[in-house]
Amino acid sequence: MVFYFTSAVVNPPYTIYMGKDKYENEDLIKYGWPEDIWFHVDKLSSAHVYLRLPKGQTIDDIPPEVLIDCAQLVKNNSIQGCKMNNINVVYTPWANLKKTGDMDVGQIGFHRQKEVKIVAVEKKINEIVNRLEKTKAERYPDLAAEKESRDREERNEKKAQLQDQKKREKEEQKRKKEMEELKNYTSLMKSENMKSNEDGYDSDDFM
Repeated sequence: MVFYFTSAVVNPPYTIYMGKDKYENEDLIKYGWPEDIWFHVDKLSSAHVYLRLPKGQTIDDIPPEVLIDCAQLVKNNSIQGCKMNNINVVYTPWANLKKTGDMDVGQIGFHRQKEVKIVAVEKKINEIVNRLEKTKAERYPDLAAEKESRDREERNEKKAQLQDQKKREKEEQKRKKEMEELKNYTSLMKSENMKSNEDGYDSDDFM
């Protein structure tokens, strides 16, 4: 089971999701998207919360209001963190998550520590948590199928872009060839005109 939330503090709204337990977190780690940003309470146990960005956006494009929503949701879903003030929430792109065979279920590391950001959470804000909880939806998605569909769509887009690029390059080559042929034709015509004029002058007879 996966829990989905909607952050409608900006328009268009953002989708936030998290697994029910550490076993589902394993599937979320495995089948995450490049557009996903992972959130977790720093140095404490908590839910693994993901923010799905629109294509083309990066971690630096997250609106501040949405970032606060994610941080509050993570804090609220930490047994220890929800009772504490002044905690930190770490977040990083899904692609930066590192999972090795010797790690426990639900445990995660990072490929590059410098890509991990931190947002401080002073205290729980009930207004934000309650607003998000009202949007909560429970689903049983086929994460593998969704990931494959997303990847297939991306492959088709790249294929179409490549075909379009090749078409433009072909048209450009054709245009250059036509310009070169026109240039050669114009040069040839000028040369023939000059020769014709020279012949004409030589044949004039004023006798």
